[in-house]
Amino acid sequence: MLEADIREYANSDVFYPKRYKIRPRVYFIIIKTDASNMMDFKEKRALRQNDGGERGKAASPVVMRLNEERVGWYEGTMDFKRVQLVPGTGKFQYRDTHFVAQVKAMSGLDCYNRIVDHLRQRVDDRSQFPSAKGKNFKFRYLGMAKDMAK
Repeated sequence: MLEADIREYANSDVFYPKRYKIRPRVYFIIIKTDASNMMDFKEKRALRQNDGGERGKAASPVVMRLNEERVGWYEGTMDFKRVQLVPGTGKFQYRDTHFVAQVKAMSGLDCYNRIVDHLRQRVDDRSQFPSAKGKNFKFRYLGMAKDMAK
């Protein structure tokens, strides 16, 4: 039965990993790929494009531009969890905080790092910052000279 299932998986158009339970907490995983060797697989050179373009949706244009070097002014917007003292009880709680800053940076990732460095000096150490690749951080390039009219 296992052999028939594996052959069916190998002949199908499905590319998600297939997992078989051997015993408790022990699994056998089969991964189907178009990579010609292990190095290509590890470096993700053989990423398969589905007909629906699902891979294209996974990597948004913003994430693709994150490391693109373009010196100038950036506007970075971040939503993060800030630890604040509740005055009446003396306890601390997480509050969703929206933060916008205009910074001079080399790239979108540099903009993110400068904003996080700035906030780490000014908020409680337990505050939680989002990933630069996540939906809670956005940036836009303003140009070489900061335009305050926008």
